[in-house]
Order: sequence, then structure tokens, then C-alpha cells
Amino acid sequence: MLHLMTSEPEQQIGVGSQDAFQRLWTPHRMAYIQGENKPTGPGADDGCPFCSIPAKSDEDGLVIARGEQVYAVLNLYPYNGGHLMVVPYRHVADYTDLTAPETLELGELTKQAMQALRTASGAHGFNIGMNQGAVAGAGIAAHLHQHIVPRWGGDTNFMPVVGHTKVLPQLLADTRKMLADAWPTPQSGN
Repeated sequence: MLHLMTSEPEQQIGVGSQDAFQRLWTPHRMAYIQGENKPTGPGADDGCPFCSIPAKSDEDGLVIARGEQVYAVLNLYPYNGGHLMVVPYRHVADYTDLTAPETLELGELTKQAMQALRTASGAHGFNIGMNQGAVAGAGIAAHLHQHIVPRWGGDTNFMPVVGHTKVLPQLLADTRKMLADAWPTPQSGN
């Protein structure tokens, strides 16, 4: 229960100083914060999750679509519902190291992701980009990945602004199925 206004601070035992704030606990995020499943080195055999995902079923890997050079996968730690990434199969860190076919297909799957998100969830806009290097904010800097984050008018409310918490209305497996079902069939000449 969230109390926006109270006359007396609520007693909370074991959370530090009493301060009248309610807390929304998200312990599942600790795995991300502590670097669980992050590669331990620069090579593909150093535990890179982006290298292991393609060997899994689409459902187990949260893969939405597979191309010849790249694939689209849901983000395990999404900023918004439907947040996905386009990832090259090849373990490469820098955008400038992509081959021409990888670059072309990364762009094409990004367009398809936008179409699928508009069809499945009525996204009004998108944040699209990649963080190149750990200093630029890349959580997994050793394996390039482009983020596609759907946005809707009014999707910024008190939860992320004040609570630094996102409310996701759907389980990742359900989101994966919804987007996979909405994924456009590539048209020749597009």
C-alpha cells in the first residue's frame, strides 16, 4: 500500500532511519547491479550471455526474431515493457567493427522491431541507441547490442521519477510471445 500523505511516519523496522517513505523492494535487480551473467573478459568464451542466447530456444532465450547476422531479444532488465535489443551473433564490441552485412541487418531488424512494437503495443515513440564501452554505460561492453525502448505519451510518472522504479504490466515470456507474433515478415526490396 502506498501512502502519499500521512500525518505520522510509518514505523519500518530494519530499514535505517525512520523517514516516512514507503519502499518498493526490487531484489531481483541485485543480480544486474552485481554483474551476474556479465562476461568476465573480452572473449566470447568468457560467459557472454549474448553469445549463449542463440543456442537456447526462442522462449528460453527470450528471442523475438532471428536473422542471419543478428537477432532481436528482450532485455532482462527493461526500462519499459517491450524493451528489446538487436544483437550480432558475432562477439564484437565496437560498432565500427561490424561487417557491412551485420550493419545492414542490424538496421533492418531495428526497423522490424519498431513495426512490431507499434503493432503489438501501440508505441508512440522510441529511444534507440547503443552504449559503446563501459564508460558510456554499456552493461555488457564486450558484446555490442542496440537498445530499442518503446515510449508512450505520459509513460513517465511518479514511479520512475520519484521512486526510481518501473512498473511492468506483463511477464517477459508474455511480452516475447506478443512481439514475436507481431514481428513483420520481411518484404523483398525493403
